[in-house]
This record gives sequence, C-alpha cells and structure tokens, in this order.
Amino acid sequence: MVFQKPNPLPKSIYENITFGARMNGYQGDLNELVERSLRQVALWDEVKDKLKQSGLSLSGGQQQRLCIARAIAIEPEVILMDEPFSALDPISTLRIEELLRELEKQYTIIIVTHNMQQA
Repeated sequence: MVFQKPNPLPKSIYENITFGARMNGYQGDLNELVERSLRQVALWDEVKDKLKQSGLSLSGGQQQRLCIARAIAIEPEVILMDEPFSALDPISTLRIEELLRELEKQYTIIIVTHNMQQA
C-alpha cells in the first residue's frame, strides 16, 4: 500500500526496502533486491551511495518513490495507492506518473484519486 503522504519507515533507505521482504521470509540476496527495487522506481542512481542514510532525509518525491520501491520489493500481485500524487510538486507528480506507466506492465495497480486527468 502506498499512501497519500510519503511514509518511509524511520530507518535507512536500505532497511526501508528490505523490511517487508524479511518479514515475508525472503531468502534471496537482499543487496540485489534493494538495487532492483530502487532501479525500478528510478531512484538507484540518486541514492546508491546513501543507502545507510535515513529514508526521512529524502525529498518528498524521493520518499514517495522509496515507498513504491518498498511495496514492489515484496513482489505483490496488486499495489494499492491512495492519492499518491496529492502531496507532491508538479515535477515529482509527473515523474511518478511516468513510473506507474512502466510498473503497470508488471503489476496490477489500483489508484484512488480525485484528479480526473490521472484517473
């Protein structure tokens, strides 16, 4: 689930990605999982040298992409999103809309929005 306001865990970027996977018994390579998830949300190049940094230190758009990466790291069948763009600036909104167009090829994504253009 991805919420309206970005809500990274008060943990490192790395731990934000691995938390759900570990809770679900993930047995694979966690480093690979982190890189793959962050690449899918176009965040890897921005944070690859900051993985020990708190997820809370990222910008709003980066935090929202981190939350999306955390969601896809557990390889869900469906991703639920509640107004995922409403707390973002126009540039971050556009970037995440483009990201979702790519992710919808791999996942079923259900978005709640009041924006008719996004619907």
